[in-house]
Amino acid sequence: MAAKGVGMANKGPSYGLSRQVQDKIDSKYDPELEQILVEWISRQCGADVGRPEPGKLGFQAWLKDGCILCQLVNSLFVGDKPVKKIQNSTMAFKQMEQISQFLKGAEAYGVNKTDMFQTVDLWEAKDLAAVQRTLSALGSLAVTKDEGTYQGDPNWFFKKAQENKREFSDEQLKAGKNVIGLQMGSNKGASQEGMSYGRPRQIM
Repeated sequence: MAAKGVGMANKGPSYGLSRQVQDKIDSKYDPELEQILVEWISRQCGADVGRPEPGKLGFQAWLKDGCILCQLVNSLFVGDKPVKKIQNSTMAFKQMEQISQFLKGAEAYGVNKTDMFQTVDLWEAKDLAAVQRTLSALGSLAVTKDEGTYQGDPNWFFKKAQENKREFSDEQLKAGKNVIGLQMGSNKGASQEGMSYGRPRQIM
């Protein structure tokens, strides 16, 4: 049984293999992408969100309470906003709850679950590169949707490929069933003329 007062968030420095793993995760953090994300978030949410200290720890401290993230996701929605109440709090569970609300809002906006960071990735600075990936996916989606809510340079994020749905009539579908695909090969001009299969059988 765990001792009273000892929490999971009070994890000390890591050594050995866990240090190597953390160093590898940290190496994926992109300082140039950080600048783009800070610029986008500042334009999207307004000047009152301020700017972080340069570097990943400044970036983490800026977003850690979840308020800016919730403002960001709300700014992308036309009509009903996904996060109803945004409040500053120094309490850990409130901050984590707001990060969680941002993640739900981002998923509702269309960000894939595979592009989502976990709350601890940001709150405990476990994987800030994952936080960057989620924010980049959100930015790409906003540029792609082009609903008039995106504030920033469209070249900051890649436009996502969009579904190109096609409608076919019943006649077109029936006609397609009679077509033999080229990967099946072709039998044009094929016959057994002139072919022999060894010596004919001798009957005595």
